[in-house]
Amino acid sequence: MRIFIGLLLLLVAASCSSDSKNIPLALGLPGDVYFVMDSAQWKGPLGRTLDSIFSEEVPGLPRKESLFTTRWIDPRRLNAALKQRRNLIFVMTLDRNDQGARIVRALFTPESIEKVKSEPEKYNRTAADVFARNQEVLYLYSPNEELLRQHVIRNAPSLISHFNIKERERISHSLFKAGEMKGLTQLLQKEFHCEMRFPFGFKLADKDTNFVWFRQINPKDDKDIFIARKKYSSRQSFNKGELIAFRDEICKKYLFGDPARTDSYIVTEMRPYIPVTVDTVNFNGHFGMKMYGLYRSKDYLFGGPFVSFALVDEGRHEFYYLEGFTISPGRDQREIMRELETILYTFRTSKELTTAP
Repeated sequence: MRIFIGLLLLLVAASCSSDSKNIPLALGLPGDVYFVMDSAQWKGPLGRTLDSIFSEEVPGLPRKESLFTTRWIDPRRLNAALKQRRNLIFVMTLDRNDQGARIVRALFTPESIEKVKSEPEKYNRTAADVFARNQEVLYLYSPNEELLRQHVIRNAPSLISHFNIKERERISHSLFKAGEMKGLTQLLQKEFHCEMRFPFGFKLADKDTNFVWFRQINPKDDKDIFIARKKYSSRQSFNKGELIAFRDEICKKYLFGDPARTDSYIVTEMRPYIPVTVDTVNFNGHFGMKMYGLYRSKDYLFGGPFVSFALVDEGRHEFYYLEGFTISPGRDQREIMRELETILYTFRTSKELTTAP
């Protein structure tokens, strides 16, 4: 279910988002989500449900990391600095009369309260740049706590997706603000009939007729993206087994930790406790498959997470496999993988090129 953006009027949204140029830049770390709600509700079933949804473990990482870092703000202590957090979620139900609940409810106009009562099937509204620029605010509301909890449970995937998209938008802005490697984009346009944007620091690592590999080597991590293609034959190419087989074929041929060692090529990690996951996605308007999991070198000297997308360029009847992976031992990798996924989403097929090759 899509997040509902209705006609519900909020005093705070109307008064604070009229001119985003005159408000400060949002504060906070990537992946932080702040909940503003009554303390009893935060500690109760509703708060535990919200916390568990947003703190769910990120799939496909070698160690436990949550989807988002959740934090609670006591409405009684909601000062100017806390209002400027990058991701804010206000939670209000009409069946509570604690001090914190009254403070949150006071953000809603009388007309809004009447809509909450008369339209119980609607439970949320989003707003951008309410207290700060580059800020995303979500309002969750309902006549009573249990009804709101059920709404949240049923729509958990869309809530998570909403903030994931917003984080990718922020990452995209910061990645390319310092410049980009347009020569790499032009290489793809000319030789591979596709397009992808690369932030400053990425370099060409290897290239063949149907394969190209880009790397950004940093002091603490190694960020890698490769693109492989083949003629599209059938829908079978999107099956999980076929995707893994194609990935392993490409990795064995091109991706080595040490090219001088034939046993240092990359393989898909197939141990059952961290499985490879495949999901159907809408990739920039194309049917696609998203695959994520772990990889390792054949000699067990290094490994880490990967994320990939598979899609077809219908005009050229070509099957594209795009992957981002990192070598970053001992580091949290959630935000690195978000960054790589953001770059992958800049991929465009032959009909969508921004500049003719």
